[in-house]
Amino acid sequence: MTVQWTKAIERDEVPEEDVIAVEAGGKEIALYGVNGEVYATDNLCTHGNARLCDGFLTGHEIECPLHQGRFDVRDGRALCSPLRENIATYPVRIEDGVVFVAL
Repeated sequence: MTVQWTKAIERDEVPEEDVIAVEAGGKEIALYGVNGEVYATDNLCTHGNARLCDGFLTGHEIECPLHQGRFDVRDGRALCSPLRENIATYPVRIEDGVVFVAL
């Protein structure tokens, strides 16, 4: 299967140590700037109808703004209650100052 890389945003628009929502390939995703790296996940929490871009990023953990569940943005693991389901993550590639996501 061929990987479909989709342009998401300019690299310098991804805030460092924070999260931003972008539309890529008809899907809303969250991009996280952590220690100079960029990570991508679905933007909707798997527990409630909350946008993760409205949450709080601490290191590699995004805290949902609704019920304070936390996900690891590197691999999507649900780290605590009330979360029971991991979140989808997407490979990221940076090329010529542009962030591409494999959806």
